[in-house]
Parts: sequence; C-alpha cells; structure tokens
Amino acid sequence: MTFDARSIRPSFSALTSGTAYFDGPGGTQTPREVGAAIAATLTGPLSIRGTGSPSQRNAEDAVSGFRQAMADLLGADPRGIVYGRSATQLTYDFARAIAADWAPGDEVVVTRLDHDSNIRPWVQAAERAGATVRWADFDPATGELDPAHIAAQLSERTRLVAVTAASNLIGTRPDVAQIAPLVHAVGALLYVDGVHYTPHASVDLQALGADFFVCSAYKFFGPHCGVLPAAPELLESIHPDKLLPSSDEVPERFELGTLPYEVMAGVSAAVDFLAELGGPAPAGASRRERLIASSMALEEYEEDRRTELEAGLAELPGVTLRSRAAARTPTTLVTFDGRSALQASLFLADRDILAPAGSFYALEASRHLGLGDAGGLRIGLAPYNTDDEVARLLSALGEFLRSRP
Repeated sequence: MTFDARSIRPSFSALTSGTAYFDGPGGTQTPREVGAAIAATLTGPLSIRGTGSPSQRNAEDAVSGFRQAMADLLGADPRGIVYGRSATQLTYDFARAIAADWAPGDEVVVTRLDHDSNIRPWVQAAERAGATVRWADFDPATGELDPAHIAAQLSERTRLVAVTAASNLIGTRPDVAQIAPLVHAVGALLYVDGVHYTPHASVDLQALGADFFVCSAYKFFGPHCGVLPAAPELLESIHPDKLLPSSDEVPERFELGTLPYEVMAGVSAAVDFLAELGGPAPAGASRRERLIASSMALEEYEEDRRTELEAGLAELPGVTLRSRAAARTPTTLVTFDGRSALQASLFLADRDILAPAGSFYALEASRHLGLGDAGGLRIGLAPYNTDDEVARLLSALGEFLRSRP
C-alpha cells in the first residue's frame, strides 16, 4: 500500500492554518478523532471506576481500552501497561524504585546519545546509592552507537543499562535487539527510551529484548502522557511507594491517584487512527496486524520524504547535515556556516514553517557532536508532511542563506 499524506490531512484542524509543521519530534498535531474521543469521555457519564453504574463502567472501559490499545501498538501484555504523566516522570519513578536495592560497587550504564530523561534519572539514582555510572559514547562522525560500545562498559556489577531506540536529536536508531542479549548476559536490566522510535517504527517489545520501554502518546497523534510496558512478572518484583489503601495490583501500583480517563480514551483513539493508515486490511485482521501494516507504509513514506529533504539540503551552500547514521528516523539536524540555527528557525517561522532550533534535552549528544548546548535546526517529518511542504522548506532555507546575516 502506498501511503498518501493528503488522505489524512483533513483530520488535522491545525493544518488549515497553512503552517508547515516540521516539529514532529517535539509532538505531532492531533487529529479530530482524538479530540472527539477525549471530549466524549470527559463530558459523558463519568465516575470513579466501578461496575455499578454506566458512569463507573465508562471509566473502567477507558482504562482497559487504553491498556489493550497500547499493548497492540507495542507488542506487549496489556497487564504490563503503565500509565504516566510523561516519559520523564515514568523514568524518574522507575529509577527510584529500581535503584532502591543498589549499593556501592554496583554499576549503571548510560549513553551520550540519549535524551536527558534517560540519563539524569539513572545518574541521580546511582549517586544516591553510591553506585558507579559508566558512559557509552557514540561516534560523532557517523552518529552510530555501536553495540560494542555498550559491551565495553558492562561487567558483572552492571545492574541496568539505559539506551535510546532512536535519538530525538539526530535520529540514530541503535540496534537494541543486538544490545539486549549483551545486557542480559551479565544479569542486568535494559531500560529503553522509545519516545522518538515509536512514531517511526513498528514496536515489538519481545523482539527488541527491552525489559522496560517508555514512549509518549503525543508523539504519535495522541494526548500528552507517557506509557511504559513491561512484563507483568517483572513489575511484580518492583515495589514503589504508594498509599496504603490504593491498589497493589500490577500495573496499578505504579499509577498514583485517579487516572485521567479522558486522556486514556484519547490514546486509544490515536492508536485506532494509526491502525487505519495502512489501507484496507484483510478480513479478520487484528488491530495489531493493522498497526504493523500501517507502520510499514508510514516508514516507507517518511523515508522517501527524508531522502528528498536531505538531497535538497546537500545542495544548499554552507549547510552541514549532522544526521548520518545508516539506520535513522526521518529527523535531520543541520547547522549553518556563519549563521545560527536559531536565526534559521526564526526566519522559517516568519514564513509559517515550524522547524525549531536547540539541543532538545539531548545535551550530552549535542555536546558530543561539538555543538555545545545550542544544538542545531531540527527538521522532523511526520506522516502529514507533503512533498510540497518539503520543497517549501528547502526554498525558504535557500532564501535564508542568501539573506544578510
């Protein structure tokens, strides 16, 4: 099936403004179907979860529907789907709980490719426990994180390895499935940041070998929240602080307070929206099967647009592409000779083209690339971006480079 961005653009009210949004890595625009699901849940009969009334059952259905939808998207067990306010919040919560039994001499491995939300929680947890932090570097010339770089940091004292499945700064997709057995061979856990990976790949938790995987629904058309899947039996072994009367069942022992049922309904609607993007499905196809087909169609579409974008950027004088890994998402970081990325971003914004500048919380990666905290101009493609928008962006950047500093 050949995906056509024009087929979905009418679902996005924001696109009627004429702005070209190349800020997908920071959060996609939201389709009407998701907004409608949120509104219907929030304004319909709704109470604290239970079975005694329609309003209670509506809340219960929102929670169970959310868990099943995310399980279908991620190839996970719905009993192991944890809701969180954000991926950062979830990682901090799990870092505190997992590190509760760390001790001096234990080790944790983090990478310089990661978003700070998959670095700082582990660094701070290790510091509190007196554990040692070991760093795995990526190659700044290629953007590649070789599994051997992870292996070199492992030892019999390694307790956990935190690694990204895709860099939100330069798009690099490390081979997590190759890293996982290295980590497990020394008896450590693997915590994977899948926030930037999930919108651009078909996720299979078991195939990746991740013990924990975290993602954010607002990166794939949903509302602002985080989701963490893990095996239920692994979650059973972790005991976070909680209120005495609140449930100690998994995954609810990790979800503090009343859940936002309307947000969960919005996430389910976003997953359903994604499942339809692969075109007509065979009779009897499951939602998981339809999501895989959609992901394949979107990956092909986005790869074509990225190739087109980067070919155009390569023809512009004074532009350096910082995204170079062989396997990467449709996210391209660029810098300019004698001009700042912020200047370029503001120039584009004046022409209703949104491509932000910065390091986007990937401070270690930006510094390792020699870009300091300033980073570069990040151009991130989403399924609703068209060839015309790519051409418009390239034309505007050409105009920027010809303009006076």
